[in-house]
Amino acid sequence: MTTSSQASNTLKPWFLGFDIGGTKTAVILGRGIETVVVRRSFPTNEWASPSEALTALEASANELLRSNDLKREHLGAIGISCGGPLNPQQGIIKSPPNLPGWDEVKIVDWAQRTFACPAALRNDADACALAEWRLGAGRGCRHMVFLTYGTGMGAGLIINGALYTGANGCAGEVGHLRLASKGPVGFGKAGSFEGFCSGGGIARLAQLRAKEQGIGPRIGENCKYVSAKAIFKAAETGDTFAQAIVRESSEKLGQALALLVDTLNPERIILGSIFARAELQIRGHMESSLQAEALSSNVQACCIMPAELGEALGDHAALCIANEALNL
Repeated sequence: MTTSSQASNTLKPWFLGFDIGGTKTAVILGRGIETVVVRRSFPTNEWASPSEALTALEASANELLRSNDLKREHLGAIGISCGGPLNPQQGIIKSPPNLPGWDEVKIVDWAQRTFACPAALRNDADACALAEWRLGAGRGCRHMVFLTYGTGMGAGLIINGALYTGANGCAGEVGHLRLASKGPVGFGKAGSFEGFCSGGGIARLAQLRAKEQGIGPRIGENCKYVSAKAIFKAAETGDTFAQAIVRESSEKLGQALALLVDTLNPERIILGSIFARAELQIRGHMESSLQAEALSSNVQACCIMPAELGEALGDHAALCIANEALNL
């Protein structure tokens, strides 16, 4: 006997997703945007070149299809999520800093030729914004900002109930905003939003402040503060130096949020991985800075919350892009 939920699922197209990151890459087989049927994940640095990577992606996709008794002709569309810069209109990955050698890779053309179905490319922030808007913390709102707040800092913008990508597809590069004349480097700029508020940036902030204070032993190969994760952990256990770093980064986050709140007047701002893991340490300092900098009416209109989809966010993000490709 077929249940109603099983019957409705049979009407949803099969989607293939490629979530390409600087650290790891996942291949996802899904039914519609809601259901991840199976996935494979592996380190991105396993590949010596983009061509080798594409060969591996094809092989992994074929394996997932075979494991579910599917053929390529069963696929409805393919979604590709990748860190920028890229050109989504032309389907080209353009030299992302976390993917050395990925220069002018025409990945959408490759996907459409290889699997004979529609394909689309979006940067990871836009893709995650779509997923949180349709399935997660952004459900039901028309004006939303998603911030990656992980290895890097980028934004996906939902404005008037649609993804906003800008004149050349590069809207939302908020990590490049300068928050201070001096500070840790992120997105190639000292004192940037990404420099103060990203995984790598927070680690560099700690190294910078330690050097200024002459705390040499805390820097180096065995450095206690080599990662943002270690800094938050140390702060949680009462380390005053780590607590000062968390406070400074969180206050800069609030300063940047004030710019977004006053410029875009969103209903919700949804923050990614670091905030989801360390909200209790961040929120108080962040909100104090936000309230000091932004119009009170705009702050009151905006709910700031962690991403809801958790570890599955990247998977659903790639499937959401596939859904876009199907409807192009």
